[in-house]
Amino acid sequence: MFNIASEETYQDGQIIIKEGTTGDWVYVILSGSVEISKTVRGKEFVIELLQPNEVFGELGFLGGVRRTATARAVGETTVGVIDREFLDWEFNKIPSEFRSILVTLVQRFKKLIDRSSGFSLRRETRVLKTLSLKYKDKKSFVNAYTGDLSSGGLFIKTENPLKQGEHFLLKLQLPGLSDPMRIKCEVAWSRKQEEETDGSPDGMGVKFIEMTKEDKEMLKQYLKDTALANPLK
Repeated sequence: MFNIASEETYQDGQIIIKEGTTGDWVYVILSGSVEISKTVRGKEFVIELLQPNEVFGELGFLGGVRRTATARAVGETTVGVIDREFLDWEFNKIPSEFRSILVTLVQRFKKLIDRSSGFSLRRETRVLKTLSLKYKDKKSFVNAYTGDLSSGGLFIKTENPLKQGEHFLLKLQLPGLSDPMRIKCEVAWSRKQEEETDGSPDGMGVKFIEMTKEDKEMLKQYLKDTALANPLK
């Protein structure tokens, strides 16, 4: 069914594709199984277990995006690398308008995957309350605010969001504290108005990656007190 350029055999637990890396090879499982997983807030979650004749790695080929998940061999597994010349030939036979639609769909799907990771922050108590903050981009600190906060992260409304994966320093001012909290953060996802059609505001979903124990406890207490006083509907 597929034109196979080469075969590769992996032992149990070996990584075939690593999440976040570049690459556009497409694979088909010839024997064994492949576990597809994604890392969210430092924890790895299994999404699917693929069996022989199933294909993976297609998003990198179709949309030119970074690998959205990790593919790992389960038991001894042999995969076929689908011939790239054959794929290019077949893909280029599709009308250019339809190729553009496919690429757009893949890129949009990638954004949905990234945002779903950011939404996982909301498993913890969160509050919808406006707070002032500052974050440091490559040049200086930028004044902004959040209206959505949890103990794992927050949403920053800004017309110039940082890129996904960027690390930065955040200064978060909680009511009643004389000094702002200093938190090291990572951009889980970012959004600009021209990329959206639902009217959602520009900004970025941020996850906390390093903060003091004292700040963490104060933030949890603030969230608890605020949630009790203003329960979400």
